[in-house]
Amino acid sequence: MEFVVFALESAAKKAQIPTEELYKRMEKQGLIEKFLFECYDTLHTQGREYIADVTLEALHNWEEAAQEKEEKL
Repeated sequence: MEFVVFALESAAKKAQIPTEELYKRMEKQGLIEKFLFECYDTLHTQGREYIADVTLEALHNWEEAAQEKEEKL
């Protein structure tokens, strides 16, 4: 769980948004479980900058995919 907090704080700082906002957005997409927990073995060996970058990239991609899915309905 410490890793999740570290990843969220690092990504929020890089994006210049509150950690709580980032958490809510990631939770809505299921990324806490599906990305941070499931990819822990790989991610925890990387540096802060990389973790922040890939976390934000994953969030962007998943939000974009969710929006496209909504538009099709």
